[in-house]
Amino acid sequence: MSKVAIVTDSTAYLPAELTRSLNIFSVPLQLIWGEETYRDGVDITPEQFYTRLPDAKVLPTTSQPSPAAFRAIYEQLLEEGYDVLSVHISSKLSGTMDSAIQARQTFPGARIELVDSLSTSIVMGFAILEAARAAQQGASLGECRVIVEKSLQNSKIFFLVSTLEYLRRGGRIGGAQAFVGTVLNLKPILELRDGRIEAVERVRTLAKAQDRLLEIFHQQIGDRRPVRIGVVHANAPAEADQMVKRASALFSVNDVRETVVTPVSPVIGTHTGPGCIGLAFMVGL
Repeated sequence: MSKVAIVTDSTAYLPAELTRSLNIFSVPLQLIWGEETYRDGVDITPEQFYTRLPDAKVLPTTSQPSPAAFRAIYEQLLEEGYDVLSVHISSKLSGTMDSAIQARQTFPGARIELVDSLSTSIVMGFAILEAARAAQQGASLGECRVIVEKSLQNSKIFFLVSTLEYLRRGGRIGGAQAFVGTVLNLKPILELRDGRIEAVERVRTLAKAQDRLLEIFHQQIGDRRPVRIGVVHANAPAEADQMVKRASALFSVNDVRETVVTPVSPVIGTHTGPGCIGLAFMVGL
């Protein structure tokens, strides 16, 4: 039986200690800032990005990886005897899947499976972790794909942003457009739904919005167990640590299978802006 390697992209932004131990390979998206182009999370880290952002006269833009970047990693893994499962950011948010599809076409007959996650960040990350762990236990390419798809069906992310301006400028605002132009101190709660950013509701203060975010998170999970909890943040580590503690306290210790706290990559941060907090779950697996 062939061994399976998982390829993803930098928007998953999984902790390095997990990707190293689980044979997960990441293709970076690109951050274009003035005349400079950076590989997401490689040439520019979240810390460097958020340090530079407040004083920037020109805001960065983003771009998907080239097909050549995918061809290089696919070729390497195929030569090493791997089957490849390639799982990526929603095609409704990025052209990354299109680049992966183009690269896949240059290896006719190769055992490369592509999955459009219709998500990003830690929701995609949880699915990848499950598949990678299964691959280490000998799961086949087809079995790993089923695990990813089932994981994504049982996952969700909600998030708060300080302002909708970054999403609006980046063209990723989706259904949250309905909140543009509302009273400034209203804090929007958003979600990723069917691959797009959609509005959930508006709350008057940040503290109340955080409380409401936890309520929605808990309601969505219901009585499904076990629970994996993920918190992502855009230069808000203290708030993220507090959020994961509060979210974990909603369940018994035995019901929480895993918690992950991670910064969002610079490419995602370009669209959310600083201060964003995302709260995600995966259940039943």
